[in-house]
Amino acid sequence: MKLFDAAAVLRSKNSGPFEITVDVLFNDPSVYYKIKEQGLINKELVSRLYNIEQDNITQIVFFDQALGFKITFARKVSSGTFLDRDVYGAQQHAPLMELEINL
Repeated sequence: MKLFDAAAVLRSKNSGPFEITVDVLFNDPSVYYKIKEQGLINKELVSRLYNIEQDNITQIVFFDQALGFKITFARKVSSGTFLDRDVYGAQQHAPLMELEINL
């Protein structure tokens, strides 16, 4: 199953002009806890999917109360500057969409 199919919400946004935050929320607690317990979402994976150094990943946080996790990482260029192709950071969740998960 793809993460896109398992998640109720999969979105990204700016976390200030220099960072992107990706939010993934689930309706089904069993799906959320399986993903969390598998340890699939980690800096190594995010680094590979986004082609960034692990040092640029500032947070990967799981929120049990919300049945979701949040990933925050440094933008390659700041929001609204030359070469910025997504000023709001709203399309940066795409690399996670096709992530294959085993439930």
